Amino acid sequence: MQADFSISAYLKEHIRTVPDWPTPGVQFRDITPLLQEPKVFRVLIDAFVHRYMDRDLRPDVVAGLDARGFIIGAVLAFELGVGFVPIRKKGKLPFSTVAETYELEYGSATVELHTDAVRPGDRVLLVDDLIATGGTMMAGRRLLEKLGAHVTEGAAIVDLPELGGSGRLREAGLPLFTLVDYAGH
Repeated sequence: MQADFSISAYLKEHIRTVPDWPTPGVQFRDITPLLQEPKVFRVLIDAFVHRYMDRDLRPDVVAGLDARGFIIGAVLAFELGVGFVPIRKKGKLPFSTVAETYELEYGSATVELHTDAVRPGDRVLLVDDLIATGGTMMAGRRLLEKLGAHVTEGAAIVDLPELGGSGRLREAGLPLFTLVDYAGH
């Protein structure tokens, strides 16, 4: 007898919800428990690896967004046998950079990428832990495109569709892949 196994449900069981953080009314989705248990972490990484091993989806490079996108992105790049590039908050990269400023729900932020991080024509998978308003992922996409790369897909563990980010990203033509959806929460 085969048991039904939902990767999404399994991962969701291991995501902690922290009420009223960082501000009252916010239900913060904390992914750190996914990383603490080796079996859960393996299921998470394997879900991404199996998708991106497909010839049509396989990237040349994985780019991770500061900071939790580094965790998933770097491991994924290693497992796929491709390079990893970090997209950092302003002022954290030591070499020549390109920058992109974007709006947040509470102000603005700037992210940067080394000018030699990707080559024109590289197929890049852009990774973060979650999609909220979509601003960070859109800024990361613009940075990569400034350098001539093609962002083939955005990937995240969690989608918070009520904040509108995944809809905005798709409307802008970026295909998305997420493992856990918190619609209606």
